[in-house]
Order: sequence, then C-alpha cells, then structure tokens
Amino acid sequence: MKMRTFGRSALGAFLAAAGLLAAGCGGGAKAPGILHVYTWSDYVKPELIARFEAENNCKVVIDTFDSNEAMYAKLKAGATGYDVITPTSYMVSLMQSQGMLLPLDHSRLPNLSRVDPDYLAIAIDKTMAYSVPYMLTNTGIAYLKSKVKDFEPTWAMFNRSDLRGRMVMLNDMRETIGAALKFLGYSLNSTNPEELSAAKNVVLAWKENLAKFENEQYKTGIASGEFLLVHGYSGDILQVQAENEDIAFAMPREGGAISCDDLVIAKTAQEPDLAHAYINFFHDPAVAAENTEFIQYLCPNKDSYPLLKAEITGNPGIFLTPEIKAHCEILADLGEKNALYVKIWDEIKAGK
Repeated sequence: MKMRTFGRSALGAFLAAAGLLAAGCGGGAKAPGILHVYTWSDYVKPELIARFEAENNCKVVIDTFDSNEAMYAKLKAGATGYDVITPTSYMVSLMQSQGMLLPLDHSRLPNLSRVDPDYLAIAIDKTMAYSVPYMLTNTGIAYLKSKVKDFEPTWAMFNRSDLRGRMVMLNDMRETIGAALKFLGYSLNSTNPEELSAAKNVVLAWKENLAKFENEQYKTGIASGEFLLVHGYSGDILQVQAENEDIAFAMPREGGAISCDDLVIAKTAQEPDLAHAYINFFHDPAVAAENTEFIQYLCPNKDSYPLLKAEITGNPGIFLTPEIKAHCEILADLGEKNALYVKIWDEIKAGK
C-alpha cells in the first residue's frame, strides 16, 4: 500500500507540544499512528479499511500469510511490528499459552455484546479474554457442475480416479487429515494413533489423484477450469462463483471443519489502543454485514444478520443446515499432541 501522511492544525500542534491535548489515533502527543495487521489475503473489504483510517486519522498496513503454521513460524523466528493478527482459533490457543498475545480490555470493545452467543457456545475462547471472532468458514468441496458427473457430497469424491490430476486439497495438515478422519467417522480432533494412521492412509490414497496440496491457487484454478474439484473454504469458493456460475459448493455428509479466524493483539503491539479500535470497528453491525457480503465469510455478529441480503442468509455454504452442522466440529488446539499431526503430515508429503 502507498503510504499517506496527515497534517495537523497549528493549534493542535501547539497543544500537543504543550502536553495539553491527546490527539490522533496513536494517542498522547504521537503523530498519527500506523496500525500493522497480519492476516490472510483478500480478507477484508478495502473500502472498510479506508473508512477506518479516515475515522481514526491513521494508516493501516496489511501483511499476509497463507497458513497458520507459516504465520506462527515467522513470529517465533522473531518477526515483530504487528499489532492485529487473525489466526485460526486453535492457533490462538497455542499463541496465548506461549505469552504471545495481549489480554483484551473489554471496556474498549463495546461491540463485543453483538457477537453471536450461539458461536461463543462452541468457541475455544468463550469469554473473549484474548481473542474476538472475526470470520467463520466451513471447509467443504467445490466442483464444476458441467464437468463432474455423478457428484455426491462426500469426501469419497477424492477417490475418483477419473478426476486424477484435476483435483486439489488444502496444504493444511489439520484440514486435510481432518477431512480423512471425518470420512472414517472419527473426530477431526482425534489424537488416537490408530485413527490417525488410518487417516494417513486415506490421504495417501487421495494424493494419488491430486494435482497438489495448496491454499491459494485452488480458488482461481477452479474458476478458470484448471481444476474440476477442490477442497476449500466456503468463503473462497463463494467469492469465485461470481466469476464462474458453473461452480458449486457442498458440505460433505460426513461433516467437516468449522473454522473461526480471530482478531488478536500481539503482545509486542506498538498500537494497542488503535488495535482495540480496529477490533471494535469490525464488529459494528453495519460494518460486519458489509464485510461479510464482500468476502463471503460469515462474521458471527448477531446484530449484522438482519442486515444481510437473502442470498447470504439463505446460502447453506454460509449458514449451515442443522443436519450438516451436527456433523461438523471446531478445530481445537491439541497442545503437545499436535506433534502427531506434524509427523503424519510429513509422511504424507513424503508419500510414505
């Protein structure tokens, strides 16, 4: 993004210099603040960022990551300078346990009262002590209706050898191993070695039919027709449906992952006040609704739902049916048991 600078009035400059007025989004006598956000790509409506900047007399700089693990590794390697980050809930738990996050000041977040209590009932951080839900996504299957014959809403579609080389699964160990676990009738948070071994064998069989594992190009690939069937996030797929009406999205009958990406504040944040303002802004009902309709993920803000268009509230890829929802799970932080998934994922990548 191109950097912008803001002027200050002579009176404001005088008062700030004299220490008589706290002005600007940085607080105190500081110049207008710069908020650094570390998030997924294409994950906020640009006009809303511009509105937040104008209302808070500040600049927002966005950096992106393509997986929770890549984000975490970068931070653990010593990267600093980020204020707001949007990890998935299971990664938030790990980061919080390692002292990487700032506890939230609820007095600065009046819009927390608008967060959907139905989501909080299944959330990991139910009291929002250190995270606020940003967007929900459901992981399922997208396909081209004219090209994929006899489609069924099941993870077994990745066994289809007639689609070999034209299918993609996510380059995400929890999502992809989780899909195999659900296919076998197990919890996607299983730490049972026998169940995980069976899931590994399922993914290895699926891998024979895949073009690759990856997290970004699958959505443009299915829009262009390069891929015929992909494992992906509901929001990504609903975005590219606008480019290609032949794309359909389905939740497998065995169930899948319900993921929530959360807004958190880094322990090393340079702009904690502005970070709180950013979180509160995106839970204003009108803002939440506008953001949902733009990026096609669901902000779990109950007061935003009446503001959404009917095609959003009636879309089963966004608002899951009770039958499908009953078979879905939230990805949980597995602590030390996460190493089981790392080992299996390495074996899957190595093809053994």
